[in-house]
Amino acid sequence: MRNRLRPTSPQRQDNPLMRLRTLLCALGLGLLPAVPAAHAEAATTLVVSPTGDDAGPGTVERPLRTIQRAVDLAVPGTSILVRGGTYAVTTNIRIRTSGTAGNPIRLANYPGERVVVDGENLPASHTPVGGGIPREQRGVFHQEASYWHVSGLEIIRGPYAYYCAGCNHNVFERLVTRDNYESGFQLQGASSGNLILDLDSYGNRDPRKNGESADGLAVKEGSGSGNVVRGARLWNNVDDGFDAWLFTSPIRVEDSVAYGNGYNRWNLPDFSGDGNGFKLGGGNPAPAAAHVVVENYAWGNAAGGFVDNGNPGAIRFDRNTAWRNAKNGFTVDRSASKLTGNLAVGNAKPVSLGSSTGSGNSWDVKSSWSDSDLVSTDASTITGPRDSAGKIRSSRFLEPKSYPGLGART
Repeated sequence: MRNRLRPTSPQRQDNPLMRLRTLLCALGLGLLPAVPAAHAEAATTLVVSPTGDDAGPGTVERPLRTIQRAVDLAVPGTSILVRGGTYAVTTNIRIRTSGTAGNPIRLANYPGERVVVDGENLPASHTPVGGGIPREQRGVFHQEASYWHVSGLEIIRGPYAYYCAGCNHNVFERLVTRDNYESGFQLQGASSGNLILDLDSYGNRDPRKNGESADGLAVKEGSGSGNVVRGARLWNNVDDGFDAWLFTSPIRVEDSVAYGNGYNRWNLPDFSGDGNGFKLGGGNPAPAAAHVVVENYAWGNAAGGFVDNGNPGAIRFDRNTAWRNAKNGFTVDRSASKLTGNLAVGNAKPVSLGSSTGSGNSWDVKSSWSDSDLVSTDASTITGPRDSAGKIRSSRFLEPKSYPGLGART
């Protein structure tokens, strides 16, 4: 290939620094600077391995043992690469040092290797019924810092998987957050300019609250402009797929799916899970936030597909699809929403519109819709493995046979 690094000698081919440079290019993390200092590699890139040693320099040949040690050593411009394996933590990983706009700090799995960070042994993972989780114990990863790019990690069985409060200008990419004891990913507080990209979050539940609050993804209890969710898949969580409870600023949610949320798969007593695909507000009083919701799918949820949840703001819904949700496809009767080109099929009711407005939606086009109006009801492609770039694979799932301007597309 034209861009492949070609060694000029066997010695260069076997150089671990050159191998690491190639791996960083594959990750999009940039090249190490070509400087003669013997320790330049350790200053720029830190490698972590289950067989490493925290007293070491964090090189390929002598990696660190814990992610926390690498995080503590990181400065703006540092890249942390985590070798494959399971990292069972007994204290959560706390990220407090910020990068900069020109030199973010990067944390990623080593290319081609699966990294699992397991929070089962964290004390807050087993908070009793009715108990609270202290703020500093929230999350296997607990971040209060900005300008990080975190990617390629699988985070399980923690009191939240990833918890980020007061975070700005971060990218969270290709994370898997599953089987946690609270929400899979939660962003809150004064947090702006964050991108949550290609997240898979599923099977999260909260025994301590009988299903009341564990969502796949929550951007809640805060404010901040420019937060974007793109390409997320949020399924089989105990409460909602996506939750924007008490977030006062507009959030953009696009190209994402939420299904199977709100069912008591864990036999929790006094079950109180809500079960909406996308919950776009809430609180007493609920703040007015003009969220933008574009080309998302919600199906098979225990409650509604897309709900304003009391948000009186001007929410925009463009070309979303709600299918076979137990309640309404779209509930926007307490907001000033505008709906354009949305599709609702097989829900208890297509829409509860109230004073919201719209045009070109399925209920505007004709009064009755059924599965026979759709090209496919086979979800296996959209729910199956992502492509090599981490994207949801294209299919004709829930595409109308007629009216091509209706609904979401993968």
